[in-house]
Amino acid sequence: MARTRRTDPPPPSGLPGALRCRRKFLRQFPGGFRDPTYLDWERDYKRETHLRWHEALSRDTFRRLLREDQATEVAARAMRVEQRSRHSMLFSFEKMALRDALRSAEGAHAFAHGLYAYLHGRGSLEQRFGQWVAIVDALPRRQTRVLTWPLVTVFGFIAQPTRHMFMKPNTMRAAARAYGYELPYRSRPSWQTYGSLLAFTDLVREDLADLRPRDMIDLQSFLWVQGSDEY
Repeated sequence: MARTRRTDPPPPSGLPGALRCRRKFLRQFPGGFRDPTYLDWERDYKRETHLRWHEALSRDTFRRLLREDQATEVAARAMRVEQRSRHSMLFSFEKMALRDALRSAEGAHAFAHGLYAYLHGRGSLEQRFGQWVAIVDALPRRQTRVLTWPLVTVFGFIAQPTRHMFMKPNTMRAAARAYGYELPYRSRPSWQTYGSLLAFTDLVREDLADLRPRDMIDLQSFLWVQGSDEY
């Protein structure tokens, strides 16, 4: 009796690279998003970083610190959470630029209140993202620029991985090309690019529904496999 060959489900998005990217991911991690190696290499440390954020800057704690005029403490906690990650998501020059920007009380105040508004404020995500970009752009600058895609997106991704995506430009652009998705990229962070990135991840989530991605951590990791030189 002939054995039935397993076939991959057709991707709802219909994008030309969807099946190829899915197969690449599953060759690396045959158990998908529950694969032990995947959990060790990609998911667990990002999840742990999110849990540390929740311990340090839950919404209630964040709000209380701002009411107590503890913006400097908020900024310090945000920096510590990212720095304690097993694999840092920021380049060393970005960490240095942000650290320099937050040395002054004015910089820490703008950062802390701007980040709270981005994560927990009112208005559309488009409005809040635009305001957050403007705040980061206005932070004090010494030598290197503070406004980069990783810096603008890392704290949202850590704090709220069900809503926000992390953007490493070269990797995400390579992943989008591999998938066949047109990502309108600009080096200066903007809603046009970020909104398109979120739309892209929605398509990927739908294509991978049978693999049950839990959140943006799984989707970012899937796209990292497609675009990173590590894989």
